[in-house]
Amino acid sequence: MRTRIGTRLILGAGLATALVIGGMSVVILRSHTAQLLAERTRSADQLSETIKSATHFDMLENRRDNLHRQIRAVGGLQDEGIRKVRVFNKEGRIMFSSASEEIGSSLDPKGEACYACHAEGRPLERLDIQARARTFRALDGTRVLGVINPIPNEPSCSTAACHAHSAKQSLLGVLDVNVSLAEVDQEIAHSRLVITASAIMAILSGSLMLWWLNRRLVVRPVAALVEGTRRVTAGDLDVTIPVSGRHELGQLAKAFNEMTRNLADTQRQLTQADKLASVGRLAAGVAHEINNPLTGVLSYASLLRKRMDHDLPACEDLDVIVRETVRCRGIIRELLDFARPAAPARKPMDLNEVVRRSVSVVMTQLSLNQVNLSLDLTPELPTVQADPNQIQQVIVNLLLNAADAIGAGGGQIRAITRPGPSDDIEFLLEDSGRGISAEDLPRIFEPFFTTKGNHGTGLGLAVSWGIVEAHGGSLEVQSQSGKGTCFTLRLPTAAGAEGGKPTITTLT
Repeated sequence: MRTRIGTRLILGAGLATALVIGGMSVVILRSHTAQLLAERTRSADQLSETIKSATHFDMLENRRDNLHRQIRAVGGLQDEGIRKVRVFNKEGRIMFSSASEEIGSSLDPKGEACYACHAEGRPLERLDIQARARTFRALDGTRVLGVINPIPNEPSCSTAACHAHSAKQSLLGVLDVNVSLAEVDQEIAHSRLVITASAIMAILSGSLMLWWLNRRLVVRPVAALVEGTRRVTAGDLDVTIPVSGRHELGQLAKAFNEMTRNLADTQRQLTQADKLASVGRLAAGVAHEINNPLTGVLSYASLLRKRMDHDLPACEDLDVIVRETVRCRGIIRELLDFARPAAPARKPMDLNEVVRRSVSVVMTQLSLNQVNLSLDLTPELPTVQADPNQIQQVIVNLLLNAADAIGAGGGQIRAITRPGPSDDIEFLLEDSGRGISAEDLPRIFEPFFTTKGNHGTGLGLAVSWGIVEAHGGSLEVQSQSGKGTCFTLRLPTAAGAEGGKPTITTLT
């Protein structure tokens, strides 16, 4: 049977809390019980001292009637918790007692009242209060505390004329006071009930708090991670887990979100690369099959054009055939360039110089379209290992796309070079054109996708993407419909930098 980690945490923490609180409760209860018993023992010992002082002169002058009367009077204070008061001599014979029926009887030296003094085989002259106290069960089942108080042979006792004792005799007898522990037991029971109830409440409150914290800090974040993992497994890479805090699970959720974003980017790159490869193979075959007959059409059309200079209508038709054939051959050349891109001839390259050459190529077309171009080139940029001709092809293509986006009404283009955030340099091209819609933005690097209608082949950005990929750079685009577009080209400055597929970032 599967058990949730939260349930295990609550059970483990609850058990640990119960053990700790239960142990503390036992210690507190025992300490409280010992304290109550010690207070009752001191009270009984003080009572015995009081009785011994009150009966001192009666015992000294051998006034037995007064002594009996006082002992019966004290022993009769049942409401005060006094159960019995008695005096027995050193041989264990009861001489005086609040219970008249036991006067004259002898105690067992091994009994509860005599054991403390005779534990060593002889009467002990001085015992501390704990050694003189004992607890036992009365016939009615209640607990009773007994405190014995030795009666020493004082000089006045050995010299008195009435009942003189030998001066060598150290102990005359023992005063035994028995008090009830019923009230103490009731208070202990009440304390046990209160402490037990408090412990249970503390355990329940702690468990409830642990349950709430566990649900908030563990169960919900883990459930979100599990659900997010399942959705990613099902192919949904757009899932985002809310970051619930700055603890480890929050960091895990943040790392999970970064992972899904990277997976989505990687999936898009793989999809793009797969499309490029598929289209490249198709384009190579189609271009090869079309190129030869197209060359024949162009040759014969040009030949007919020369033979029919006198027929103006026919020459105009032939000019259309030649022009469109040349246009088709240009498209086929682009297809071949796309299908079999040449490996970059890397050498140290000044990006600013390449930008200037690219601008000079398209400057005439920009002027015809009334486009103002401003250059913001950072001087002394680091050189990069790249193919200047291929990078120029990318920049020219971006400039022409920007001019087409602006249209015949005129607008602004700004070209910027600057150091990148890491070990790279950046080329930014901003235009004030019509922008790219949010629906088209993710597809602009797909082969044959174009927003120019019949005026574009949809291969320019795809070819540019392949060139940037071969250089280990990145190509990003930010655009909003009606607010212009900004392309960012990044190239690594490390010598001989290879590898990695470029990052394509599309932001709306």
